[in-house]
Amino acid sequence: MTFEELGVNEPLRRAIAELGFENPMPVQEKVIPHLLSEEGDVVALAQTGTGKTAAFGLPVIQRIDESRSVPQALILSPTRELCLQIASDLADFSKYIPELRVIPVYGGSSIESQIRSLRQGAQIIVATPGRLIDLINRGVVKLGDVHTVILDEADEMLNMGFLDSINDILSHVPENRKMLLFSATMPPEIARIAKKYMHDPVEFVIGTRNEGAANVRHIYYMVNARDKYLALKRVADDNPNIYAIIFCRTRRDTQEVADNLIHDGYNADALHGDLSQQQRDIVMKKFRDRVITMLVATDVAARGLDVNDLTHVINYGLPDDTAVYTHRSGRTGRAGKTGVSVAIIHSREKGKLREIERIIGKTFERKEVPTPEHIIEKQLFSMADRIERVEVNDTEIAKYMPAVMKKLGWLSEEDLMKRVLSLEFNRLLDYYKDAPTIDFIDEKPRKEKKSKRGDEGENTDKDRRTAARGMERIYISTGKRDGFYAGNLIEMLNKFVSGPRVDVGRIDLMPAYSLFDVKKSDARRVVAALKGAEFMGKRIYSEVAKADKDYARTSNRRSKEAPHADEVTDPYDAFERFKRKARKKSRR
Repeated sequence: MTFEELGVNEPLRRAIAELGFENPMPVQEKVIPHLLSEEGDVVALAQTGTGKTAAFGLPVIQRIDESRSVPQALILSPTRELCLQIASDLADFSKYIPELRVIPVYGGSSIESQIRSLRQGAQIIVATPGRLIDLINRGVVKLGDVHTVILDEADEMLNMGFLDSINDILSHVPENRKMLLFSATMPPEIARIAKKYMHDPVEFVIGTRNEGAANVRHIYYMVNARDKYLALKRVADDNPNIYAIIFCRTRRDTQEVADNLIHDGYNADALHGDLSQQQRDIVMKKFRDRVITMLVATDVAARGLDVNDLTHVINYGLPDDTAVYTHRSGRTGRAGKTGVSVAIIHSREKGKLREIERIIGKTFERKEVPTPEHIIEKQLFSMADRIERVEVNDTEIAKYMPAVMKKLGWLSEEDLMKRVLSLEFNRLLDYYKDAPTIDFIDEKPRKEKKSKRGDEGENTDKDRRTAARGMERIYISTGKRDGFYAGNLIEMLNKFVSGPRVDVGRIDLMPAYSLFDVKKSDARRVVAALKGAEFMGKRIYSEVAKADKDYARTSNRRSKEAPHADEVTDPYDAFERFKRKARKKSRR
């Protein structure tokens, strides 16, 4: 089967050929001919990454009348990221149809600029429900000429509470429009939407209802609850080329796991609801550009993310809803590629794992947590592979070789190789020296060596103010309440502290302040460099920490005297503060 045989016209075929589309995927083979030749509505059940955007995008574009600059097709998506991704894909598909305009509208961005774009005319609108309703109420968007409505990731929209918004939007669309509903799972709410709003819909199922993606391998590791982070590190170390999303159940777990990974030297960052849209965009750009290779996220924050070529999805905590697990695992093994969905569980979660197996129709394979020997071997072979494949610029390198040979010529090949490997692996060898097996067994397991960060629990006040041997404790007047985390601290030090690199030891992040260790020789230099620095519009204060000082009280007082810039300008926060003051006065 070819796209021409499906009925796709020449301008679209030329554009998708340049994008590397050769043959249609199963969902495209089923959906495209129906949308081009039939008038009935469609419900398509398919996992993320199976080619859904092209399945609805190509026929929608082909059915647009470019001579009329009014909205003719509406695509609803649950999140800003998915909205932008769909709009970008449709723009690529319509490369050779210059008269066609696709406009994305979404929250978290300037509504004025979106209004200006819409007033210039657009035939296809891709929108998140909340922002679209706002634009409808302002009279900017009129949907009277829309002939096609698409709900993408419909189950996600229901999970996010958009049912009332969808009802409101569909009331502005002509009754005789064609409607397409795409979903990874088929919960009862989806069936009710189909019954209420769709006209005798044809259902296409790619695979089996509610099953996991076919190209995903499901494995699990069972450890004691306190060893989950240690197991996560071993999984990461055992996969040198890992590119993964790590799912946690809560925002707090998400940030703590990300902070621990950053502190232990991994390219990681967090994505959760406490981040501002600007912070979220920065994190996602770094992840898509592979500046970071492990994204620690909550399910809500990760909804609608469209990232290709993930090697792993790691479930640091199993979700209560099996459909959520299906969405998680469906983010890898996309577009015909293979992927791995990993669950790190403790013994009490085994029943939940079996329930997921029953519903998705797949069996999880239990694996032993990678041993230190296996990890080091994998890392060695990975480095050997990189050395073997590196591109050598003979012309440029040749002029430096005589000096290097003079310096290192006395070493044998074996000695030289040992030293090269030691540069890369001394830290790993030291960490895993005498490290035991941490798989869950009936008898009490041996305790693995702690990470540099120590136990996951909070330190006592006394411990928090006391530096490690040879280190000095630094206080900084910003903390978790300001959205300040370990990654922000490292970035700030790199930005403001000149001279030799500062080695950071233990970091304690508190709501209103933070404490961290640096070498004694660097302490004064760090404090001087941070003087007058700002974080997210808030001027910060830093000093060498005093063991007998109550920093919680000091920081809370400082926060009242100099509130965060966002707190000053956000009308909602200002109103909340006004109400709190009014209540206090009334009690007096």
